Amino acid sequence: MALPGRLRTPVRAAALSTVSLIVPVDSKAPLDAYLDALQATSEEQRKEHLRRYAGHVRGHVAKLAAKSYEEQFVSAPAFTVLFIPGEAFFSAAAEADPGLIESAVESRVLIATPVTLVALLKAVAYGWRQEKLAESAREISNLGKQVYERASVLWDHLESLRGALTAAVNAFNKAVGSFETRLLPGIRRFRDLGATAAEPIVPLEVVEPTPRMLGALPEAGKADGENGSQE
Repeated sequence: MALPGRLRTPVRAAALSTVSLIVPVDSKAPLDAYLDALQATSEEQRKEHLRRYAGHVRGHVAKLAAKSYEEQFVSAPAFTVLFIPGEAFFSAAAEADPGLIESAVESRVLIATPVTLVALLKAVAYGWRQEKLAESAREISNLGKQVYERASVLWDHLESLRGALTAAVNAFNKAVGSFETRLLPGIRRFRDLGATAAEPIVPLEVVEPTPRMLGALPEAGKADGENGSQE
């Protein structure tokens, strides 16, 4: 796919769909000087053309580095690939300028040939996939911490509510006991004496069940089997 309008040199993007990754690839390396070297009539002329060719490649690397194509994509590695269409072209440039490859790497430009381009893209895709997995693991870890903290707060609220319910049940049972032992006998005496024709008061029953005990939350970072639970 061609790049958006702000790109002014013929660069293409290799889209690695399996990992949602785009790698900028430039395929317009200057080859005229190399072709001149092939037509040279003397060894001196050939070497001069090859030195000029290596200089052109180095200059093209500098132009790519200045463009920072990789910054124009959300999901792109921090480099641009300069594609040279043959091992002979690459070897000639590296031989004429031994520091070319290292200089290109420092400029965030990787020089690739037909043999190395596919391997490079696959390696980039694998590394990108591993990085995304690591990011997902970090997000899961952070989410787990948040869920645990929220569960801990809710646990405290439930324990407070259990205590309040227990206190309410105890207070109710005490009130029933007081009513039955102190007030109800006198009320029944009124009925026995004919002071009222109302229906007899139905005895109140105490509330026996108590709120269930809450088990302790498992410690953060431990598996369920490593922590005991209380019913």
